[in-house]
Amino acid sequence: MTAHETRGNGGSAARGRVLITGGAGFVGSHLADELLAQGYQVRVLDALAAQVHGESAQWPQYLSGEVERMQGDVRDAHAVREALDGVDRVFHLAAAVGVGQSMYEIEHYTDVNNRGTAVLLEALSRAPVKRLVVASSMSVYGEGLYTDASGRAVAPPERDPHALRHGGSWELHLDGEPLTPVPTHEGTPPMPTSVYALSKLDQERLCLMVGQAYGIPTTALRFFNIYGTRQALSNPYTGVLAIFAARYMNGKPPRIFEDGRQRRDFVHVSDVARACRLALESDAATGRAINVGSGVSLSIAEVAHAMARALDVEGIEPEITGQYRVGDIRHCFADITLARELLGYAPRMTLERGLAELVDWMQGQQAIDRVDAATAELSRRGLQR
Repeated sequence: MTAHETRGNGGSAARGRVLITGGAGFVGSHLADELLAQGYQVRVLDALAAQVHGESAQWPQYLSGEVERMQGDVRDAHAVREALDGVDRVFHLAAAVGVGQSMYEIEHYTDVNNRGTAVLLEALSRAPVKRLVVASSMSVYGEGLYTDASGRAVAPPERDPHALRHGGSWELHLDGEPLTPVPTHEGTPPMPTSVYALSKLDQERLCLMVGQAYGIPTTALRFFNIYGTRQALSNPYTGVLAIFAARYMNGKPPRIFEDGRQRRDFVHVSDVARACRLALESDAATGRAINVGSGVSLSIAEVAHAMARALDVEGIEPEITGQYRVGDIRHCFADITLARELLGYAPRMTLERGLAELVDWMQGQQAIDRVDAATAELSRRGLQR
């Protein structure tokens, strides 16, 4: 059942009422702030999952008092129908998040992400809204885009598990020739390598398909590695920067898989929230899946050292494990040309400023380091080698 906690911004001359599923979390709360600042009314439906919000399942203090709060699960059809009452736009962010964990909580991830999206869409098929935006992920690409020795763009095969287990090259090859990673654009064929990634691809395709069938303008946003304030620092399956921060704050070195040279795109949550709002307002984005990143690639080792500098703990060196996790990919970073063209999006936050803001916020937070337990679970199941 859904529980009404607070009914905010009632009676304001707003631009419409927006529902954010999963809106009490990291990205959702920042999106709520962005929308409120632009004159929208905001309602949140959130299950307050213990892994994100703690066992007490309390509404987080950072969530604006202007937000209308409804506690409920996106898999609960009654809760979803109630949350949609009077809403004209929807952001679907509710999801179980974690590549490694998804490989052993297979039913849970499929149930929350796939079936939860189906429950929402069935409700929307009966009561269509003016706009639907769904949170997808860069993980749908699997390995990103590469070029071969001749400069030809190629979508590479998955890495050979046997070679990875027995000390083969971490890098990707095609027909024995090395490949060079390049920014990944939306035309790159999806190749999900984890249960989580497959569920995100299912979410975006379900939403785009049903949106087209019922005349609901729909956009899928493929988020790259998001960081910033309000991440759940004690969740060992949250973003890598928050995991590194929790390790450093507990006087422990962050663990880095493989050789630390794998490259990612780190985008600040304020840029993501703005991209979400722009997608809500862009007719040109209808029916499209669009990358949201910074357009800058960094190695995981570089990012670990940047976090150490921001926290002033440079005496703690990252531990390069030489191990790999099943479901992980080597390189993937964003080509954001389409977001610039269709949304008018341009990232504003540099990594240096973003980390400084994150560190300032973390001073008042408790970070319980649960990485060792999560790592042990992956190893016990043979998912870390």
